[in-house]
Formats: sequence, C-alpha cells, structure tokens
Amino acid sequence: MQYLKGPHKKRKTISLLLLIIGTALSVAFILKIEFPQGFEAYFKREYYNQFGPLAISVELLIAGYYLFIGHKKTNFTLALFGFTSLLDPFFNQIGLFNSIVPLYGTIILSICALLCLWLAFANTFKLKRLSHIAAIVSIVLGILIELFFNYL
Repeated sequence: MQYLKGPHKKRKTISLLLLIIGTALSVAFILKIEFPQGFEAYFKREYYNQFGPLAISVELLIAGYYLFIGHKKTNFTLALFGFTSLLDPFFNQIGLFNSIVPLYGTIILSICALLCLWLAFANTFKLKRLSHIAAIVSIVLGILIELFFNYL
C-alpha cells in the first residue's frame, strides 16, 4: 500500500470521484435519450442533439480514467472536458443555442470543469505539463464539440 500515500492517494481519490460523477451523469443522460420510431427520424438534427450531454459526461469519464492511471495525456483531457463543459452554459447564455443539459447537470459539470481546469493548468499531480498549443487545441475542440451537438 506504499503507492497510495501522498499525492498518489489524492490523485486516485479525485479520479474516483470524477469517475463516479461521470458514470452517474452518463446514466442519467442516457435515460433521457428518446429513440424515434421509423428510419428517417434517425437522420434529423434533433435526434443527434440529445447526445450532447452524454458526450460531455463521457469526456469526464475519460478524463477521470486518465487521471486514475496517470496517463501522459491527462492534463489535456482534463482541459478538454473543462472547456467543453463550461462552453455549454456560456453559449446558452449568449444565445447561440438553447442547451439541453438539465440544470442539475450544468451545475455538477461546471463544478467538475473548474476543478479539472485547475488540475490541468496547475499540473497538480506532476503529469505531462499542458503546453500552450495543447491548451488552445482543447479550447478549439471544446468549441467544435459544442457546436456539433447544438448548432450545426
């Protein structure tokens, strides 16, 4: 149990918390997805828009898993999740689209996003430092993900 002392224990604890939250939100968002009758309805934008909240929670699961194993891309995935999660309510507030993430999901995901962004940019667990280019790429990918599920 020597490996679970100090920063390793904190990293594993935070990652397990993120994994539990990500799993709970994924299940909640999956249960809200409506599967249409008929073949044609699967090709409409309204059908694919339902998967936006699920995509954000899956990003949280991936970031939590990477944090758990200490992967070298952890800080990038934490930043990607953080930006994607915060961009959803931001774009909703400025009127770009109407977010379908429920209020409880927005609050929980925003709290997790702020924590993840802090962990990523502070390099709290001494994983591979987030470069300026990787930070910009995570912002751009977050924007693209949000626009794909909500606007395009």
